[in-house]
Amino acid sequence: MSYDFKKQMRSFKFAWKGIITCAGHEQNITFHLLAALVVAMAGIFFGITKAEWLAVIICIGMVITAELFNSAIERLVDMVSPQWQSIAGEVKDIAAGAVLVTAIAAAIVGLIVFVPYLLNIFS
Repeated sequence: MSYDFKKQMRSFKFAWKGIITCAGHEQNITFHLLAALVVAMAGIFFGITKAEWLAVIICIGMVITAELFNSAIERLVDMVSPQWQSIAGEVKDIAAGAVLVTAIAAAIVGLIVFVPYLLNIFS
């Protein structure tokens, strides 16, 4: 079996299409992307360490990934269950809960990273 570079590039194209589709239509992912931009700008401003950058980048990636999965699950549930069903609502709620847990964990990491820098400014 040989490696198909063109096929790999098409896969990347489809993946980017999914990200752009989600960013263009989902309010929550737009919020998370803007928050990531603000956090990145704060990281540059404060000159956070390499280890802090790793933590911040991992958190941003996890939250965006969770939001993408949540959006995919919501669309799939809407497709297979166009009429309201309690189990469909539960599936969507669970997926949204996963995003919330990830976002809370990221916020805690953000506080751990940035609060000391903020305290240095105000002390």
